[in-house]
Amino acid sequence: MWKLLSFTLLAALSTPAAVLAQDDGLDLSGLLQDEDAEAETLAPVQTQNSEVAVTASAGVVRVLDKLTGDHVDLTLQSGETGGLGFLQVTLNECRYPVENPAGDAFISLEIRYRTDAEPVFLGWMIASSPALNAMDHQRYDVWALRCITS
Repeated sequence: MWKLLSFTLLAALSTPAAVLAQDDGLDLSGLLQDEDAEAETLAPVQTQNSEVAVTASAGVVRVLDKLTGDHVDLTLQSGETGGLGFLQVTLNECRYPVENPAGDAFISLEIRYRTDAEPVFLGWMIASSPALNAMDHQRYDVWALRCITS
């Protein structure tokens, strides 16, 4: 009973207003026009000021072996490589916001598995948003943690 009721309600909510108006013989086009006009008169959303980022000499990344449960925090200098098991992580660059050094880190990484010619990950990871550009690997996880600022 609840499944049928929720399906009917979901179908009614997902149906465009113009289609519903045609079915019932009601004219809702005026309502839609008023809604569009109201949306145009709203103030634009203010965007956040762009932050200036500074390059740090080192950064910290966390590596997890999902099979064994081993994990390590690697403190790497720019250009240095470290690893766990079959994974080799090279830190290319670490940047952080000038106004809030502890607030975020943007780390450029090259990650290789065993001796494969192609890296399994090549790009930037963001400490505050690890899922934004995550490494997709069946055995290992890697997260950007922070830049070393001093």
